[in-house]
Amino acid sequence: MHISRAGIDDVADVSRLFDEYRQFYAQAPAYTACERYIKARLTHDESVIFVARAADREILGFTQLYRSFCSVEMRAICYLYDLYVAVDARRTGVGRALLERAREFADAAGAVRLTLETQTGNTAGQALYESLGWKRDVEFFTYHLEL
Repeated sequence: MHISRAGIDDVADVSRLFDEYRQFYAQAPAYTACERYIKARLTHDESVIFVARAADREILGFTQLYRSFCSVEMRAICYLYDLYVAVDARRTGVGRALLERAREFADAAGAVRLTLETQTGNTAGQALYESLGWKRDVEFFTYHLEL
């Protein structure tokens, strides 16, 4: 397995898995819209995407990070917003490798932390995150205002 930062040449492969990821979260299939979204993020350098590939170049998974800032700490932070591993590649270390690469990137970028959210029922993901040292927030609630 090889982890690399995605570029424009990776849009089609990432978009296919991104569409699967969205379907996991009960969204309708929308490959063309996913392709436009991923291409725009990469073209405008609005996100950082890492892909895991097998020796035969088959894409196994991806993670997408967005850079932001923490006003209180006056430092950069990274949001690990998307992490998805193809069904056939699960439980093979792909998710762990992508999370480690994201951590390396955020550390090298001078971020004070990585932040992620997951569904409360995603116990497999939670176990993986916690095995890598991620801590569940017990101090703050998350609120959303739909627009």
